[in-house]
Amino acid sequence: MEQETWRILIVEDDRRLAELTQEYLQSSGGFEVLIESDGACAAERIIEERPDLVVLDLMLPGEDGLSICRRVRDRYDGPILMLTARADDLDQVLGLETGADDYVCKPVRPRLLLARIRALLRRQPPEAPTNAKRLQFGPLVIDSALREAWLREQQIELTGAEFDLLWLLTSNPGRILSREEIFAELRGIEYDGQDRSIDVRISRIRPKIGDDPDHPRLIKTVRGKGYLFVSEAAVAMV
Repeated sequence: MEQETWRILIVEDDRRLAELTQEYLQSSGGFEVLIESDGACAAERIIEERPDLVVLDLMLPGEDGLSICRRVRDRYDGPILMLTARADDLDQVLGLETGADDYVCKPVRPRLLLARIRALLRRQPPEAPTNAKRLQFGPLVIDSALREAWLREQQIELTGAEFDLLWLLTSNPGRILSREEIFAELRGIEYDGQDRSIDVRISRIRPKIGDDPDHPRLIKTVRGKGYLFVSEAAVAMV
């Protein structure tokens, strides 16, 4: 069955930029695109209208993007793509830590934005895939059909991007996954050697699955190579 048109909400106070982006995404991506220019109204609109994806500017009048993301994250499970300053690494890290799934630096390149949006929407299939399955390592359970995970029968609060990364790692136990491989798999782009989004998500996932952030045993960093999920350590958890 053909997928119905995806609905995207752009939260951006620069009206001209928002309208140009809206026009491009509608003509090139085939999306239905809505605009909200007031940060004070954005959170309520996201929760009530539940668009398939939100493009959220960091700097907004009324309420900034970080605050909006933090407020809606536990009530809105769709992907959030944040627009940040080009060279401000702190903005990017803070955005990911408050629950954003990805970010694009300003000035926005339309084709890159479209590619990132499509990559995020591919994570949100309307129906569970036929090859969906459940993985279990001791008290840690990850279900790809429900896109949920549990530790000792307690549901783990994960963003969509965190779940995707956890699923990728746990689907490849005992295998080192490089940052290049993770980027290609989850974001469909090449790793530029500087992006810290994977590292930030790993640091957020570790304590959620019962790993020690200072001395990790479940998700290990292999210097110069990437990340490794150690299934034996997960099975041994009590």
